[in-house]
Amino acid sequence: MSLALVRDALLWCTLIDYGILLVWWLFFMLAHDWMYRLHSRWFHLSREQFDALHYAGMAIFKVGILLLNLVPYIALCIVG
Repeated sequence: MSLALVRDALLWCTLIDYGILLVWWLFFMLAHDWMYRLHSRWFHLSREQFDALHYAGMAIFKVGILLLNLVPYIALCIVG
């Protein structure tokens, strides 16, 4: 496997993951009440808990994107 192929794969993973994060954020912002009603059927959460869980989930996902996709991509660009 070539360095260019790994670099391209990491770039595509980064773009796809940021796309998923953007869709998650859009749903959270535009369909907040619908999402809360849907999740409150399964879990007994207050709105504050629901918001905090989604905010923390998005933050962890974003850090994961940075550490597992973007940083290795930048390192391979520097090396190659």
